[in-house]
Amino acid sequence: MSWPELVPAGYAAMSQLEKYTRSTVDPTVLHLIKVRASMLNGCTFCVDMHTQEALADGEHQRRLFAVAAWREAPYFDDRERAALALTDAVTRLDDHGVPDDVWDEAVKHWSEGEVANLLLAIGTINVWNRIAITNRTQPPPLA
Repeated sequence: MSWPELVPAGYAAMSQLEKYTRSTVDPTVLHLIKVRASMLNGCTFCVDMHTQEALADGEHQRRLFAVAAWREAPYFDDRERAALALTDAVTRLDDHGVPDDVWDEAVKHWSEGEVANLLLAIGTINVWNRIAITNRTQPPPLA
C-alpha cells in the first residue's frame, strides 16, 4: 500500500509533524528517540533509516549500538537518559501511563516546552513505526 498516494493529505500532515519535531528537538536526542522507539516496536525499516541518518550526522556507532541497552551504557548524559526513559515509557504505555519517576526525571532535565516537544517526537516516530510495520516496509538491501 502506498499511503502517500492513497491519502496524500494524511501523509502531508504526518510530514509536517515530522518537520516540526526536527525543528524543535535537538538532533542528537531526536536520533536517539527515533532509534529507541523503532527498536522497541521492532520496525526494521525505521531502525535502519534512523541509524543511517544518525551516522551521517556524526553520531558514534557505539552509542547507536548501546541504545538497545541504554540504562547500562556509559555513553549517555542525564538529559539523553531522561529522553530515552520517556521514550520507553510512552512507547510501551501501559494502563498506568508514564510512571511518576520517569516524568519527574524528564521535567528535571528539560523545560515543560521541551518535554512537550519530546512527547510529540516520540508520538510521531511511534506512528511512523506502526505505518511501516503494518505495510511490511523493508529497508533497502545491503550494498
